[in-house]
Amino acid sequence: MSIVAALRRSGSITMAADTLALFGESMVIPQTNASVSKMLRVGDAIVGGTGWAVYDDILDHFLATADPPPLNSRREIYAFFLDFWKALRETYSLVNEQSASKETPFGDLDATFLIASPGGLFKVSSDLGVTEFKQYHAIGSGCEYALGAMHVLFGAEPNNQTIVRSACEAAIAMEVSCGGDIEILQVECADP
Repeated sequence: MSIVAALRRSGSITMAADTLALFGESMVIPQTNASVSKMLRVGDAIVGGTGWAVYDDILDHFLATADPPPLNSRREIYAFFLDFWKALRETYSLVNEQSASKETPFGDLDATFLIASPGGLFKVSSDLGVTEFKQYHAIGSGCEYALGAMHVLFGAEPNNQTIVRSACEAAIAMEVSCGGDIEILQVECADP
């Protein structure tokens, strides 16, 4: 369980995430014993992920085999995640083949990703749908609290790091599955 929040403004995207190490819904590892980065630098981009923690290892391993992919548009991100989906099925046999619901014809990653790149701020949903956000977004188990904080602070607070930190702090305060230190990264981008 995680919170990842990002804000796009003034020529940059600032992304923040908690670092809580959580196994299942009941086993929390003390911050002094372990912390987990939920953001990964991929070329000029940052990829933040929520969902099964093993995706961090799979994505890191998958990306180590090639040059960093371009992640600057919906099309580039979708193409990358199609390749990633194919590799999940062919190379990483530990990934379950079933979709999460019988009500949908689409597979399910059981993970969601937030991407900050020079091309913009994007969400990759568990069904591989890619959405671009012009101002801010959050994913994870506390995203509703983070989104509320960013909505309130967006027009009132000039510092992007303060906003994403406050968003993560709101999620940590209100959602037991979020916690630990807050990590913050930034990329330069074009204004929307």
